[in-house]
Amino acid sequence: MSDFLAMGGHGVYVWTAYGLSLLALIAVGAWPLLGMRTLVRGLKRRSQVGAAVASGEAESK
Repeated sequence: MSDFLAMGGHGVYVWTAYGLSLLALIAVGAWPLLGMRTLVRGLKRRSQVGAAVASGEAESK
């Protein structure tokens, strides 16, 4: 098993490359999800402000 992990003396480079690749794939997958969450929060906030403005206008008439 240790021979497999060592990969003929190149294990450090191989496993580092695998780790960085995995990290990049996770980041690429998570980035849109985090952006969507921020967008949804902003839209909710915007709709609440719009509703408050609309109700304020209705009361003044």
